[in-house]
Amino acid sequence: MDEKWIRVLLHASIWFAPVLVPLIVFLFGHDRELKRLALQALVFHGSVLSLLWISTNLLWILIGFPFIVVFGLAAFFVPLTGIIRAVQNRPFQYPVIKKWI
Repeated sequence: MDEKWIRVLLHASIWFAPVLVPLIVFLFGHDRELKRLALQALVFHGSVLSLLWISTNLLWILIGFPFIVVFGLAAFFVPLTGIIRAVQNRPFQYPVIKKWI
């Protein structure tokens, strides 16, 4: 499979297999940059999904509503930006996580 489409799959995996796809690419990928992106995607997907779960549990005290909106938008638009950049063969790093990994 072409590396460009693997990158697209990594970014889109938040909507169907947020842990499985990045983990497979990280464990079995050969390219160092692709492995780095897979690790970033794995951390981002795990972080956003955890934050959405926490926000959902905070709905009963009404503080969860703004957090669900913010994290929900991030879960949609950040991977979408990554997909667009991958199709255009432009580099993309997940915000905040790029400093850690």
